[in-house]
Amino acid sequence: MACGIVVVGSSWGGVTALGRLLKGLPVDLAAPVVVVQHRRDAPSVLARLLEQQTGWRVCDAADKDALVAGTVYLAPAGYHLLIERPGHLSLSTEGPVRFARPSIDVLFESAAAAYRRGVIGVVLTGTNDDGAAGLAAVVARGGRAVVEDPASAERPAMPLAALATGIAATVLPLDDIGAHIGTLCGPAAIPA
Repeated sequence: MACGIVVVGSSWGGVTALGRLLKGLPVDLAAPVVVVQHRRDAPSVLARLLEQQTGWRVCDAADKDALVAGTVYLAPAGYHLLIERPGHLSLSTEGPVRFARPSIDVLFESAAAAYRRGVIGVVLTGTNDDGAAGLAAVVARGGRAVVEDPASAERPAMPLAALATGIAATVLPLDDIGAHIGTLCGPAAIPA
């Protein structure tokens, strides 16, 4: 099964968790990584922090961005981030979902619709249930679900909510998730 996109959702404790996840991903990952972290920071603060910590190219997503493997796209504070069609992002200012904008469910559901079996959805630490319905949508469309082991999560509510949906998910300690994604996606093709 080819991997077209990795979507990640995190909340409380997510900045640290995202840094650890990105450090564990292979640098030649064959897919873009799109992230919703519940946040209120100024544009690019989180992107700069993660880029400095991990060596990945990290940017705040812009409306109509084209997705590129080897790049991490962050939902900007105050905007929902959606996969408009395979390979392209869009932003929305529609109302909060599960009290959040950006919403993990919105990202995951749009990724599932666009990429179907090519999605890997990842739910990390957090204190609410955002991401549970979205991860169920990923699995319903044939994608794969990875959930941080609640025992390793700074705040286990989000991983527990995802698992409570009853979906088939791989549950791993945080520091094992990056390598697992690498085995599912494989390396990016090197241009001739």
